[in-house]
Amino acid sequence: MRTTDRQISASAVFALLLSVVVPTQADASELSAGISFGGIQAGTVTRLAVSPHAGISWRINGDITFNIHDLLSIVPPVQIGGSGVYNSTIAALGYSWKNGDFSAGPSVAFYFMPACGSTLCGHVAGMAVGAHAQTNAYVAGPLGVSVSANVDWVGGSSLVLPGYVSVIVVVGPVLRWSIK
Repeated sequence: MRTTDRQISASAVFALLLSVVVPTQADASELSAGISFGGIQAGTVTRLAVSPHAGISWRINGDITFNIHDLLSIVPPVQIGGSGVYNSTIAALGYSWKNGDFSAGPSVAFYFMPACGSTLCGHVAGMAVGAHAQTNAYVAGPLGVSVSANVDWVGGSSLVLPGYVSVIVVVGPVLRWSIK
């Protein structure tokens, strides 16, 4: 199966998931956005990442929410191996309370990243599936702190990336808006 076939199949599955799970009527929606800093590990080397992120959540039943997040992680070019981009889109179920929320679910990522194995470094590119968890704690009204973690399975055979796993953990400020 070629990469484009996998992308089309993954997109079709994601669209089907959204059509089944997203509520057609919701009590309220909430938007959140922020920029986080942290690390991406693909292979044996951890790299600094700057990660703008945004999300929307709908209340399904009481405090249970359905969330869609997008996390764009950028590896600045000042590091060994050069720059890179890792974009994750997440569909998650969550739980929210007055001053925070937690969500977890599957993710789909597209990437072009520098990576190092035990003897060789280079760039890897492709699509990965995995899992995502995020928590937001709002400490001053709509302003809060967000912690996000992704673990993705990076398939294929690569001399540069022998572990087949990438891990992203980022922390930073978040701002939320309620829509009624």
